[in-house]
Amino acid sequence: MVRHDHVVPSPFLLEGGSTGVLLLHGFTGSPPEMRLVGDYLHERGFTVFAPLLPGHGTSVEDLNESKWTDWADCAEEALAELRSRCERVFVGGLSMGSLLTIYLAGRDALPGAILYSPAVKVANRLILLSPVLKYLVPKKAKSKKSDLSDPEAAHRKWSYDAFPSFAAHQLLKLIRRAHGLLPQVTCPLLIIHSTGDETIQADAAEFTCERAGSTDKELVTLHSSGHVLTVDSEWRTVAEETYRFIQTHLPTKE
Repeated sequence: MVRHDHVVPSPFLLEGGSTGVLLLHGFTGSPPEMRLVGDYLHERGFTVFAPLLPGHGTSVEDLNESKWTDWADCAEEALAELRSRCERVFVGGLSMGSLLTIYLAGRDALPGAILYSPAVKVANRLILLSPVLKYLVPKKAKSKKSDLSDPEAAHRKWSYDAFPSFAAHQLLKLIRRAHGLLPQVTCPLLIIHSTGDETIQADAAEFTCERAGSTDKELVTLHSSGHVLTVDSEWRTVAEETYRFIQTHLPTKE
């Protein structure tokens, strides 16, 4: 998906109550793809923070120089920042952001985690060849074909219009790290995915749910959204389910 000049790929912090929600964007994307959900939660009293992950929001070349550990470090720092403001912090991530959410939840105690379109298994199998392909094709133009169902959805997000191959290898490393950590994710877990998603494999969400160590876990399946379901036709359902999940797992109603 191409970038849109009227959308600024900046982080956002929405000051609210003592419950915080950290929202992590996807690979080649940026915080605006989390803004609708973020605004919805903020309007209901939560403090919301969506950082810009390293290498994103600038140039494909910058992303190709980033390591998965840079993204993980940024997510950890953002979690610490939000914890300094809030009594408790839930974490939600889209696509690659869901991998970072798994990373955080597998290493730290969270009151709950939300995984949107979990990228534990991606549809493009060429990622398996990225350790070699990155030297042959450092970046590749993205297809103009989109799985988004809402014509306006593309105007609610900002992402690179090319695919960074060196960064794809780092994404592969993060996927493998997330696989290893899933059994260690024991906090309450909400997974939301769509059958219209063409970026991840059809069984990615079910695989995530089955492998996660949580005993309190639920899977919500949508049918009218693409991969970036936080901006697509059913974004409000995504936001409502997120709010319901968080409210259910608060010690007291806020």
